[in-house]
Amino acid sequence: MIDSTVIKKKMIVCDLDGTLTESKLGVTREMSENIKKLVKYLPLAVIGGGTYKQFTEQFAAGIGTEEKTLSRIYLFPTCATRFYKYSVNTWKEIYAETLTEEEKKKIVNAINTALNMTNIKPTQLFGDIIEDRGTQITYSGLGQKAPIELKIVWDKTLEKRQKIKRILETLIPEFEITIGGTTSIDITRKGIDKAYGIRKICEYFNYEIKDLLFFGDAIFEGGNDYPVKSIGVDSIKVENYKETMAYFNKIIEIFEKKAKT
Repeated sequence: MIDSTVIKKKMIVCDLDGTLTESKLGVTREMSENIKKLVKYLPLAVIGGGTYKQFTEQFAAGIGTEEKTLSRIYLFPTCATRFYKYSVNTWKEIYAETLTEEEKKKIVNAINTALNMTNIKPTQLFGDIIEDRGTQITYSGLGQKAPIELKIVWDKTLEKRQKIKRILETLIPEFEITIGGTTSIDITRKGIDKAYGIRKICEYFNYEIKDLLFFGDAIFEGGNDYPVKSIGVDSIKVENYKETMAYFNKIIEIFEKKAKT
């Protein structure tokens, strides 16, 4: 799936959880070194459902502190409702699509109604199941702090979240509702999803859709990575961060080979 045509790309775009890291876990040392090599050739934009704090602690902190590396990385947390770039030793916010208190209340009420209607209530919870992320409200089936081994098996077929999502779509049709990660449903304003983030990237850097290559683990209808593919971005579905790293290694190898010729 990766061949010499990758030379023509201008940026790699990636989901975070399940693509660059395991859910809610930090970037591995091996992946960090991999990314440092990758961004010498192609800048990297990271789009995910997590908060800005999660992005910096889970991902950016593991990449190191070198400005020449971090300045080639762009963060789009909470499904691209925010955009941060690194400059002069800090991450600077470029935009934020913040929900109003009224919008947040309506979303939270809808989630609670949907949960009551479906009776999807685990016997044990690990932290809050509804999180206000400012620009996004996120539902997590087992709670925000659930162990990864439990999260992986809780809704493997997506049946639970699809059921909740269908009800939410009738209750709050004016919002964007997508399935993300292993246990999450992300809710933002209508039209604000990862495709929105792609359009913002193209606008900010003066790129075209064909200039980007996307990696994600939720590239399926209803998944929070699917909007990227739906607008025509060349996309590769991965099962985990190790598979992403294998693709990165292939890209690095192609660029290194070209540099030697």
